[in-house]
Amino acid sequence: MTISALCIALTAVVGIAIADAVPFERLDINNSVLLIVDEQVGLYHVARDFDPTLFYNNILAHSAIGNIFDIPVIMTTSAQEGPNGPLPREILEMYPNAPLIRRNGEVNAWDNAEFREAVRATNRTQMIVGGIVTDVCTSFLSLSLRAEGYSVWANVEASGTTTELLRDTANLRMHAAGVQLVSWFAIVMDLMRDWRNPPGTAGMLPVIEKYFPAYAFIAKSHGAAVQNGTIIDGEQQLL
Repeated sequence: MTISALCIALTAVVGIAIADAVPFERLDINNSVLLIVDEQVGLYHVARDFDPTLFYNNILAHSAIGNIFDIPVIMTTSAQEGPNGPLPREILEMYPNAPLIRRNGEVNAWDNAEFREAVRATNRTQMIVGGIVTDVCTSFLSLSLRAEGYSVWANVEASGTTTELLRDTANLRMHAAGVQLVSWFAIVMDLMRDWRNPPGTAGMLPVIEKYFPAYAFIAKSHGAAVQNGTIIDGEQQLL
C-alpha cells in the first residue's frame, strides 16, 4: 500500500471514529464567511499537487463564491512585500472593499489580532477556507477555527501544497478535527440548496460554465439538442 493510499484508509477510520462527535451540518448562506488565505502570486508556485492551470482557475472560483452569494469575504496575506507577493489582481478586483489583513509575521492567520477581529465582527460561525499551502495556511487556520468553536469547510480544490503526500496528511489532520473537506461545486450547491433559489439557473449556469465547465456542458448539450437536434436512426430506442 502506498503512503497516499494509507492516508486515505486512515482518514476513513478516523472519520468513523468522529462521526458522532461532529454532526452533519449544512452551509447556511446567512451564516457563512469566505476566507481567502495566502493565495499569493509568489506562493502559487509551490502548489504542485495540482495542474497549475486548473489550480489557478480553482483559486479564482473559490474567491468568486463571495460575490455569487453576497456573503462576507475576508482576505489575508503573509509578508506580501517579500517573496510571497500580493494576491492576484483578479481577486483584488473582485473585492475592493473587503478586509485585507496583511500579516507581517504570523504564520497562522488566527494569531493575527486584526484577522481574528474581522472574523468575529461578521457574527457568523461557518467559515469557508482556501489557501496556500494546505498543510500550513489552510490547516493551521482551520484547526484554530475549530478550536474556537467555528464550523469549517476547507475547499480542497483551492488549497495547494508541494506534494500529494503533504496534501493527504494535511487533509487527514483537518478531517480528524471535524473540518469538512469539500469541493467548490459542493460548496456552491450547499449554499444555493435549490436551483430555484437565487441566483437560480439563470445566474448560476454562466458561473458554472466559467469555473466548472464539465457540468456546464450538460446544459450546453441539452440546449443544443433542443435548438438544433433531430432524432437519428436508432436513437429513439435509447430514449
